[in-house]
Amino acid sequence: MTDSPDDALVDALVQTSFVVTGALTRIAAERDLSLTQLRMLGVLRDRRPRMAQLAALLGLDKSTVSGLVERAERRGLVRRVPSADDARAVEVEATAEGLALARAGAADVRSALQPLLGAVDAERRSALTAELERMLSGR
Repeated sequence: MTDSPDDALVDALVQTSFVVTGALTRIAAERDLSLTQLRMLGVLRDRRPRMAQLAALLGLDKSTVSGLVERAERRGLVRRVPSADDARAVEVEATAEGLALARAGAADVRSALQPLLGAVDAERRSALTAELERMLSGR
């Protein structure tokens, strides 16, 4: 039986996700973080979302995110702040310690994934980035 081109692409995407998830999990563990905590800090590097927005960005229930934020607050990595736009809303922002951890984690992720990136020449890398972004925008 011959695999279709779609089967080959699905297999390549799944294998890639295993490599990326493995790297993220290892990097998170080295910082005494869960994978989800590392993802949250990555989200908070460049934005200050409301709790519901953070839940959507992480693909989690709002109640799950509340616990996640609470544990990160106890570690001094994030804080909840009132929204400037809506007095009823709460936003989540990374503390200086949380931002430092997120930036260090991002640098380690780039380093860990460099072997994958290095296997693709610069011109094809731009095309691959564009295709992946296009695929993800259709979710």
